[in-house]
Amino acid sequence: MRELIGPCTNCGKDVYCRDGFLEGAYINSKLLCIKCAELQENPPQK
Repeated sequence: MRELIGPCTNCGKDVYCRDGFLEGAYINSKLLCIKCAELQENPPQK
């Protein structure tokens, strides 16, 4: 089962819950897609 949770706070991509697993993350009370959550956790190095 796939259920829409809401849009990613950063990029606007839809974030879903699939079979009870969130396909994204809540970080600092913000809903993020997987890609934006990874960038939040590991920012690109300059």
